[in-house]
Amino acid sequence: MLVLEGPGMSTTPRLDRLEGRATVTRVGEDGLAGALPGADVLLVWDFTSDAVRRCWPGPGPRPGWVHTASAGVDRLLFPELVDSDTVLTNARGVFDGPIAEYVAGLVLAVAKDLPGTWRRQREHRWEHRETRRVAGTRAVVVGSGPIGRRIARTLDALGVRAQVVGRRGRGDDPEVGRIHPADALPDLLPGADWVICAAPLTDATRGMFDAAAFARMRPGSCFVNIGRGGHVVEADLLAALRAGRPASAALDVFAEEPLPADSPLWDAPGLLVSPHMSGDTLGWHDDLADRFQDAFDLWVAGGTPPNTVDKRLGYPSGD
Repeated sequence: MLVLEGPGMSTTPRLDRLEGRATVTRVGEDGLAGALPGADVLLVWDFTSDAVRRCWPGPGPRPGWVHTASAGVDRLLFPELVDSDTVLTNARGVFDGPIAEYVAGLVLAVAKDLPGTWRRQREHRWEHRETRRVAGTRAVVVGSGPIGRRIARTLDALGVRAQVVGRRGRGDDPEVGRIHPADALPDLLPGADWVICAAPLTDATRGMFDAAAFARMRPGSCFVNIGRGGHVVEADLLAALRAGRPASAALDVFAEEPLPADSPLWDAPGLLVSPHMSGDTLGWHDDLADRFQDAFDLWVAGGTPPNTVDKRLGYPSGD
């Protein structure tokens, strides 16, 4: 098996359970093209890399299984892999809880104006204010996969009434009750205090948050994106924040990462910028490695690894 490592991940995966069971070859981007045809399994450890797209072999031998150490698979949905019989899996399940906690932290920080408190502390300025309660507010969570569902349940524990939007609607979901179809989003936006994007990046969701979407948000609302940078038309968000609709936003993902130092987003009013870290908690690398090794056990036993992605949809078909 082959492991693609690189600067996008600061560690190498701990694959101790594979010792004596598999020949593990670790390569960087420069060595990937020569190694891919001879590999039966590829672990994309550096999931920020586009090298697999560039180096995927043409007709002939290629990996039968590709696993990415991320929830998103958009970097791997190029036609040659999509059209092949290669199985593609992701790391669904590792990031759900951490990202939900991160979103809840953002909601509380905005409602309680913690950035304003820290700013006034630095200025040695005592200024009493009234802040918002989160209980009784409303959220729209776009994305009905495990991350979106976990966000909705976590916000519900804070008293936030969360409505979940998915590709298709259903009224009897066992976790969140009702899932609204994608075409219901425009009508849901005006009633939301918090709009949270946790969707997979597909042709249908690319650029979904544009000037028209932001214009439908209420003036006091907050927009949060922990999905993919491609979900947002960043110039439209910048203009919307300058106009005060929405009042604030938090972006953990961007069209270009790292965010360039001269990007106007750094100084956008009411915007919190974080460097794609919402799901990264202490020990997350080991969690990713363990999840892959569990899947490897199934693979070598002749089974189908969990979290198999429907390559036409761009996410596991059960989402």
